[in-house]
Amino acid sequence: MIFHPVSNIKDKDEFIELINIYCRLVEVMAERNRMPVTNIKTISDSIVNELSDMGIITRVEDLSLLKKMLDKTYDRFINAVSFYINNSTVFGTLLDKLSNKKRASLQSREQNSDKPIVVDFFAGAGGLSLGFIDAGYRICFANDFEDVCIRTYKYNHPEIPSSRILQADIRKIVDNIPEYIKEDVDVVIGGPPCQGFSSANQQRIIDDPRNELYKYFIKAVTSLLPKIVVMENVRGMLKVAEQVVEDYRRISVEKDGDTYSYDVAYKLLNSADFSVAQNRERLIYIAVRNDVATKQGITPSEIFEQIELSNEQNERFPLRDALEAIKPLDAPRVKNQNEIDSETCGKKIDVNGYTGTDNEYLELINFNREMPIVYNHKARYVNDINYDIYKMLNQGDDAADPKIADIMPYAHRLHCFKDKYYKLIADRPSRTITAHLRMDCHSHIHPFQIRALTPREAARCQSFPDDYFFLGAYLKTYMQIGNAVPPIMAYKIATILKQYLS
Repeated sequence: MIFHPVSNIKDKDEFIELINIYCRLVEVMAERNRMPVTNIKTISDSIVNELSDMGIITRVEDLSLLKKMLDKTYDRFINAVSFYINNSTVFGTLLDKLSNKKRASLQSREQNSDKPIVVDFFAGAGGLSLGFIDAGYRICFANDFEDVCIRTYKYNHPEIPSSRILQADIRKIVDNIPEYIKEDVDVVIGGPPCQGFSSANQQRIIDDPRNELYKYFIKAVTSLLPKIVVMENVRGMLKVAEQVVEDYRRISVEKDGDTYSYDVAYKLLNSADFSVAQNRERLIYIAVRNDVATKQGITPSEIFEQIELSNEQNERFPLRDALEAIKPLDAPRVKNQNEIDSETCGKKIDVNGYTGTDNEYLELINFNREMPIVYNHKARYVNDINYDIYKMLNQGDDAADPKIADIMPYAHRLHCFKDKYYKLIADRPSRTITAHLRMDCHSHIHPFQIRALTPREAARCQSFPDDYFFLGAYLKTYMQIGNAVPPIMAYKIATILKQYLS
């Protein structure tokens, strides 16, 4: 469920955020269709029923609690609900994600499907899951530690029961996996954080305490015994690649008279080869259970060969394609404006003046769907010095460029901060989108406009569809996007794997 009843609120901030999203979606659709949202004076039975279907109230008396909770937002929300009821055909399925009843219906259909079943550990905002879902899989359980990632994941995946999307430390749930996952799992996916890659270690690097979450991922695989495992990580994990292979090959489980083990292979893959408009190298591990490998006559190495062969047919898209067909923006020049919507600097939810299918890249990431609304397209604050730097740099220039030598704030540490400022090149795939963008975006300066990439533009570079909405504070949207697996990359890997799950 996306909503808890107002009489039993679990998280007031999340509740208020969802209410504001609902209001804004209605207002944007009203603006798009040039229809006014009128003020109503009485609460009709249809409004009460709609609020009940959404999961916000369980009885009429809860309206007083709702009014107290929302305060000045109450009238705005009730007017929005009334507008939706009277103009539901305008919305299609746009508001279904904000209705417990409609989510439950979707989840019931999904539960009764015969799709391959996936578990996603360290799911983040859901990029890897999205790729597998688009390829025809069903996620039965997802887990992450970050609250804001879970909120984004729940919102964008209404087909998954919220109770199966768990905010928790994997270390606290891995010993009780059967309590959370009661189905036979076809695929386990995830990207456990691994940070301790010092070559000076005198022990197995993968045993570094900073890498302990990886061990719990292996432990979860051992418990679930999926047919296939897909594990994603940063290029730096190459240092421990063979140690990871050893750990997978150590898995040996007796179950129902059979012994299960895994063959595993790894490959450094670049998202640009999967038609993602971004150079993003990631180390991918694929492990196949022994009985599946025998039955299907396949090895992980051969699967990688198929992936690379398939990539030869893929078109490569430049950054320019990801930045087309989206409203030009100005960077705010006053501090603390990131959360404030404006016509010139952007809005968290706004009318899309384009179709969402305006070029081949947008057709690909949006699966040929039209997008009436644009999300998370807000420019970031830039101070006077950085504005001048952004303006002076040409595409491909970085912090070492002599044009900015006299104003570059980090000139005395240029050996460390050469990439601190970088103007992206429009006719090449974007440089890697990283979670560091939450700190500053100087490394991803827009090639044509005097500002950094917006979260939506970064999400496009990651191949997220334009209707994938990142919840939470503005700067945290960059973190969610930068940590994600490109959905199109995941989709194409998942499509190849699917033939071996029959």
